[in-house]
Amino acid sequence: MRRFSLPLHGKGILGMNRRNISYIFRYNDRGRYPLVDDKLKTKLLAEKFNLPTPKLLSVVRYQYEIASFHKAIDGLDGFVIKPAKGAGGKGILVIVNRDDDKFVKPSGKTIGIHDVNRHLSNILAGLYSLGGTPDVAVVEDLIRPVPMFEKLSYEGVPDIRIIIFKGYPVMAMLRLSTHASDGKANLHKGAVGVGLDIGGGRCLHAVQYARRVAHHPDSGISLDTIVIPDWEKLLLLAARSYEITRLGYIGADLVVDKNRGPLMLELNARPGLSIQVANGAGLLPRLRKIEALDPDFIIGPEERVAFSMEAFSADRL
Repeated sequence: MRRFSLPLHGKGILGMNRRNISYIFRYNDRGRYPLVDDKLKTKLLAEKFNLPTPKLLSVVRYQYEIASFHKAIDGLDGFVIKPAKGAGGKGILVIVNRDDDKFVKPSGKTIGIHDVNRHLSNILAGLYSLGGTPDVAVVEDLIRPVPMFEKLSYEGVPDIRIIIFKGYPVMAMLRLSTHASDGKANLHKGAVGVGLDIGGGRCLHAVQYARRVAHHPDSGISLDTIVIPDWEKLLLLAARSYEITRLGYIGADLVVDKNRGPLMLELNARPGLSIQVANGAGLLPRLRKIEALDPDFIIGPEERVAFSMEAFSADRL
C-alpha cells in the first residue's frame, strides 16, 4: 500500500468552490443534467449506446401499479428497487433472496410484500428524490459480485467510482460497505474508500471516516492486496460515458458482475470530493494535465484510457 508523508493540502486538493465554478459549471451543460439525474434516462441512454448496465426488470410509475407489483417479481430470488431521481444511495432497496413469502435483505432481515409496496409508494411520492419531486421506481436485476468482492464487502456490493474529465479517467476509488454504513457504499456513513491506481487498478490508500486503514473493519481482510479485475474494461466503460452525455466533468459508478463483467450503475454530474481522501492525493494536478492537452486533438475512448493509464499510473506520479 502506497505511503504518503505530505499533508493533503499540499497535494493539489480540489475544493468545493473550485470544483463547482471551474469544472462543473464550466464543463457541464446544465441542459444535459437530466440525462444523469434520472437513473432511468441514464440506463436507457446507456442501452442505446450498447453500454452494459444491470438488466431492467420493471418500472413503476403510478400508485395504482403497486397493487400488481408482486407479479413483476414473481419467481425472482433477488432484485433491486431504486428511485430514478434519488441521490446518495437513499431509497435503494436490495433483496438478495426469498424465504417463503418473505424477502431477505443483505443484512438477513426479512420484510413482506406490504413493506415492499410501502417503499414503492414512498419512492413515487418523492420521499427520496432530488427536491422532493414525484418520482418513478426502477427495478433492476441483482448484481452478483465476483468472488473477490464478495469477501471484501459487508452486506452490500462494492462499487467503483471513477472521475471522468473531458472523457479521460483521472481518479478512481473502490467503495466497500461496512456494518457502520449499514451495508451502503457511502463514505460519509462509514463505508471504506480505497484509492485505486489508474494504471492498474491496485490499492494505493484506504480510509474510513477519513482515517487511514489497512484492513476491512468487519472482515479483517487486508486492503493492500486488492487488484480490481477487468480494470481496463472498467476504465473504458467509464470513459465512454463522455460520448453519451457530453458532460465534461462526471463521476461514473460501476460494478463487476460475476456473470456479465463490468456494468455501469449510474452517472453523477456533481461527483463528491471524498475520492481525494481515499486516494491521499488531489485532483487538481490531473485535471490541469488534461486541460493542457491540445483541444483540437480529438481521440476515442480507447486512446483516452491508454493515455490516462500511463499518465496517472502510480509509478509515474
